[in-house]
Amino acid sequence: MNRFFGPALTVTVLLGSASQGHAMHISEGILPAGWAGLWFAVALPFVAWGVRDITRRKQADASFIPLLGIFGAAVFVFSCFPIPVPVAGSTAHPAGTGLSAIFLGPFVSVVVAFISLLLQALFLAHGGLTTLGGNTFSMGVMGSFFGFAAFVLGRRLGLGLFWCGFLAGMTADLVTYFGTSMEMALALHGDQPLASVLGQIFLAFMPTQVPLCLVEGAVTGGMLVYVQKHRPDILYRLGVLKKEVPA
Repeated sequence: MNRFFGPALTVTVLLGSASQGHAMHISEGILPAGWAGLWFAVALPFVAWGVRDITRRKQADASFIPLLGIFGAAVFVFSCFPIPVPVAGSTAHPAGTGLSAIFLGPFVSVVVAFISLLLQALFLAHGGLTTLGGNTFSMGVMGSFFGFAAFVLGRRLGLGLFWCGFLAGMTADLVTYFGTSMEMALALHGDQPLASVLGQIFLAFMPTQVPLCLVEGAVTGGMLVYVQKHRPDILYRLGVLKKEVPA
């Protein structure tokens, strides 16, 4: 009986923590100080490189900053939008970093996520300052880079622009959730098997997160197609698409 109740109790505690952390954004006090510091150390080099990238691109193209503001606002709104998760008694959120990584690049997308998470922690009690490093790593680093990689893979496979965006948005969403589940499991699994606890945390959110990631994929793909039809120059200027050179 103890072999059953031990893991069950651990997962219950973790899911209760997820409720306080609003699932995707881990709140104050959930991560021990050592783990919180580790995730800051891992995430900050990506933020620093992203700031360097923004400075370089701003000097090359003055219109980059307004575009950065637009997609930064989009990520902020996306990641604030709560979807109830009945299984866990918590809420789920889109990530938005798949979209920002496509348009701005993955390193700049990390900065966008960092600023969004910082503002949410300061003014919306959403996430936390001590867990900002962990939240930035899962949503900013993992979401941006995996989402961008999915977009590039889709292009190389010859998929249409909508489906490339769909793949990127869906991947960024699911990977962000996996990253957050991993951070919580690593810090709090105790004597229970890490893989088991990680799997149970991650799977508990899937009844809501699977349809949500499909919606985010559709929004990302739809946004790309819309911009391609109405402002293709933006896609060329940002390097999302390359202009075809006449033969």
